[in-house]
Amino acid sequence: MSDTTASASKPFDWSSPEALAKRKRRYAADRRLKMYGLASILIAIGLLGVLIASLIATGHSAFVQTKIAVEFTADPENVPADDPGDGNFRAVVSNAVQQLFPQIEDPAALRTASGILSDGAVNVVRNHVAAHPELVGQSFVLEVPASDPYDQLYKGVIDRDLPEDRRRVSNEEIALFQSLEERGLVSAPFNWALFVNADSRFPELAGLAGAIVGSFYALLVCFLISFPVGIAAAIYLEEFAPKNRWTDLVEVNINNLAAVPSIVFGLLGLAVFIQVFGLPRSAPIVGGLVLSLMTLPTMIIVTRAALKSIPPSIREAALGIGASKHEVILHHVLPLALPGILTGTIIGLAQALGETAPLLLIGMNAFLTSPPGGIMEPATALPTQIFIWADSPERGFVSRTSAAILVLLGFLIFMNAVAIYLRQRFERRW
Repeated sequence: MSDTTASASKPFDWSSPEALAKRKRRYAADRRLKMYGLASILIAIGLLGVLIASLIATGHSAFVQTKIAVEFTADPENVPADDPGDGNFRAVVSNAVQQLFPQIEDPAALRTASGILSDGAVNVVRNHVAAHPELVGQSFVLEVPASDPYDQLYKGVIDRDLPEDRRRVSNEEIALFQSLEERGLVSAPFNWALFVNADSRFPELAGLAGAIVGSFYALLVCFLISFPVGIAAAIYLEEFAPKNRWTDLVEVNINNLAAVPSIVFGLLGLAVFIQVFGLPRSAPIVGGLVLSLMTLPTMIIVTRAALKSIPPSIREAALGIGASKHEVILHHVLPLALPGILTGTIIGLAQALGETAPLLLIGMNAFLTSPPGGIMEPATALPTQIFIWADSPERGFVSRTSAAILVLLGFLIFMNAVAIYLRQRFERRW
């Protein structure tokens, strides 16, 4: 017997030093791969934690608002009883400030003291008296927002120990504000105005109500268009369309559209929906149409994947008992695929909620002081509202920008949580 035949028939010795060294290298490579994956996850979580922490550190102060308890008198000379909303409320506020600081007699100093209250305090008092006409001729205590510099001062954003030339408020103004603090008239309750007020040029009065309503209308239009159209297109392509080069071309284009930058859809909406069809600029219907174009390819892909996940035996069993093609799809396949379709739909809507570029192109960044009343009225959205506040020069909008980002992230997390719940609740394993 030759040496070659002998070596070929000889079994490999797994306990040899060579085999042990190879096994050791394989195990080491497995450990390194596991460590690389774990390190990547930890880095991603760490970066996300840094982002969230920075947003909370910057935006937590926007969730409280400095307010001052002021006693107002709705003097009939300034507020007519027959039409309380048409009174001279600037005089009412000026008289209240004079009562707060009776020691001030100089008109210039009184104007400086009036600057402690927000410029929107006049509207706050007017709305309160208009809602309660019985207050005409009486005195009442109302908490009104402090102006932005004093709001920042009370929250500690402005350091009182800095030199006077490096602060937005002078020593005299700080002394006036401290006198209010010593009397217990200053408080910082939760800032509900951030959610119930619309936008304002005064940071202490600005809120997200208009943006939230505008985003709701835009997503509603997006859902009503993309959901039925996406499901119908996916059913046709998956169940009825013949397999030829034309359907292959359609599928390739759908996959390509899912990767197109969102700003391209904004340009398409600007050119088609606004310039050709003449739809109103800044309206949620245009924003919803643009977002539906953007999410439609994703909706089709997700729906087709959900339909493919249904075992062929379901279709064969239904056909075997005499069901027609459309009965098989509508009564058996589609209900079983619906959990996956809903999950993909919610994730697609969450992605649409965070889009900014297409909404900016169609003008959904208008300055509006009241929420839109319908899909045809001018509106803004959460991402564009964040863009507007980030571009504002007032320092008070810095914290409100971070707070708005946290609110947007909250909506996104909620929508993704609903998607995960639906997937786990209705998912079937075959």
